[in-house]
Amino acid sequence: MYEYEIYRSTSAELIRRADAEREIGRVRRARRAARRSGRQDPEGKVSQGDHSRFAPAA
Repeated sequence: MYEYEIYRSTSAELIRRADAEREIGRVRRARRAARRSGRQDPEGKVSQGDHSRFAPAA
């Protein structure tokens, strides 16, 4: 019976860890989506930097 109790305890701990990791992933995806939706640009930001760095095209 002792081995079975250890098995159940270990199994429950692994399930808790997996649930916690899935929740962390959901939070990260939600934060990333919130940042992107705030910029109104789902593809990410393109820098509108200094255009004088490059020579004009021939």
